[in-house]
Amino acid sequence: MAKDKIVCGIDVGSSKIATVIATIGEDDRINLIGVAASNSRGVKKGQVVDIEEAVTAINESIEGAERMAGCSISGAFVSMGGPQIESVNSHAVVAVAQPEGEIREGDILRVNDAAKAIALPSSREILHVIPRTFTVDGQEGIRDPIGMTGVRLETDTHIVTGATTSMRNLIKCVNSVQIDVQELVFSGMSSAMAVLTETEKELGVVVVDIGGETTDIVIFVDGAIAYSSVIPLGARHVTSDIAVGMRISLESAEKIKQWLSRPLKAVTLPEGEKEPKRKDEDILDVKALGINEDVQKISRKTVTDSIIRPRLQEIFKFVGKEIKKSGFGAQIPSGLVLCGGGSMTIGALEQAKYILGFPARIGHADGFIGLTDEIDSPVFSNVAGLILYGTRQGSGDKELSLPSLTKGLPIKAVTQKISDLIKSFLP
Repeated sequence: MAKDKIVCGIDVGSSKIATVIATIGEDDRINLIGVAASNSRGVKKGQVVDIEEAVTAINESIEGAERMAGCSISGAFVSMGGPQIESVNSHAVVAVAQPEGEIREGDILRVNDAAKAIALPSSREILHVIPRTFTVDGQEGIRDPIGMTGVRLETDTHIVTGATTSMRNLIKCVNSVQIDVQELVFSGMSSAMAVLTETEKELGVVVVDIGGETTDIVIFVDGAIAYSSVIPLGARHVTSDIAVGMRISLESAEKIKQWLSRPLKAVTLPEGEKEPKRKDEDILDVKALGINEDVQKISRKTVTDSIIRPRLQEIFKFVGKEIKKSGFGAQIPSGLVLCGGGSMTIGALEQAKYILGFPARIGHADGFIGLTDEIDSPVFSNVAGLILYGTRQGSGDKELSLPSLTKGLPIKAVTQKISDLIKSFLP
């Protein structure tokens, strides 16, 4: 009996570092066997600002997941986000190598290599080259041209780039805990893989991943990524507003935000106890939340309407500007899918619908077995997407951007990537 393959994903965010370990069985079912998260340190807005602190936090998260899984890992798919992420759409044309024969995978590699030939400053590096659609001899809208006959092959691609320094620092941190970076993955793209349905991708949809200090925006049109960007606002800005407005610490402000945002179903009254009177529901029990500051009374309505709501409106107005900038605003009938820890903030869903005028829902990762309860939250949408991404990479899908990161990877990873690339040209 064949041994199950192990896939690991590490989400290095500004508020938390989450690690998930899964096994892929012969039936391609993804079994989650290890989940852990640690408070993020040494990372600001998706970028490593203190290598020693970041390495410690990453190591804590990985060790927790390994203990739960009962095994050690040697490689992982790692997420990367932050304002240093940029994207552009590119078009390329090549002649088919064998005009009398069929279009082969080598032709796909060549046309995507041609699409990568864009002007980039030395401080930036290509992270992903994502084919959107192909054209064969003028016939547009082709998803997979392999096996077709033609002499002219064109492609429209979506190219995601990152700051070279940020990429190298992140790779260095993960390598420092003896883990090979199998690939860096744009966090918005991995979140989309976890929370979107195929129907939403086909119709057109926007993924809004609200993290601690940044918000990722990814737009799908006709089943492929058409636009992506990152805005430097996130859930931690809501926490900061509460702290400033109420003159309390950030820790206390976070407790208040989480208490206000908690699901109502999570509150279970003891047997025989009646619900509190309506007049008491607006006043928060400061002592029960563990807040040490000298705060007399906190009004739920005041905090929600006067502090939290304006910041959420600002975030979604920026999202609206990005949608308008993309030019795809009229091609997203499926509306918005919110994910990330910030999507759980009280009023986030309502403000998204109100400000942007699109239908919206909260996205949850699906398609797993095992420790599903551990990741049944929008907080883990990114790391769940990394597992899905890694699974598809290992099942024969070719990632056309693999060679772009080799110079920053350890020898073991470089050798594997070169071997995979050679195999792709063999019959």
